[in-house]
Amino acid sequence: MTKARTNADNASADIQGVTAGTGLTGGGTSGTVTVAIDSTVATLTGSQTLTNKTVTAPIFVSPEERWTTSATTATGTINFDAVTQGALYYTSNASGNWTLNVRGDSGTTLNSILATGDTITVAFLVTNGGTAYYQTGFQVDGSAVTPKWSGGTAPASGNASSIDVYSFTIIKTANATFTVLGAGPIKYA
Repeated sequence: MTKARTNADNASADIQGVTAGTGLTGGGTSGTVTVAIDSTVATLTGSQTLTNKTVTAPIFVSPEERWTTSATTATGTINFDAVTQGALYYTSNASGNWTLNVRGDSGTTLNSILATGDTITVAFLVTNGGTAYYQTGFQVDGSAVTPKWSGGTAPASGNASSIDVYSFTIIKTANATFTVLGAGPIKYA
């Protein structure tokens, strides 16, 4: 015959208290106990900045890059804001040679968003009309940097009646020190 359990029998099986651990708040030892997630825990609906996290061997399938198209004429110093774009395309015919200045954005330096050893690759596309212009200078955060050009020679001309593409891989080697690998102009007509 089975003996019926009494409250005295169940007392030893009851939870004696709830203590909130790391990332949780609340708890208690009697009544209704509430436990909540605090701001140190990443949630699906919250907005958190993750730091010191490691991702091992990620595989990217068709990653998307931000692209800016502008009916602007290339000439003078052109600011490339790496925070908001990976490629910049000027669709109006260039009116003079230019210098490309890569920065974070108008209020942020590229130096401040890259750690030593970090690399970023950007592309600048420029439309040339009947007169071909080309890039004659390169800057990071407003300071001149001489790229190491593919083939060993800096460009000395652009291509008329085409879209010229320049690409730059910028490697931060120390604080405010960069090695830049440049390629272009590659003609598309």
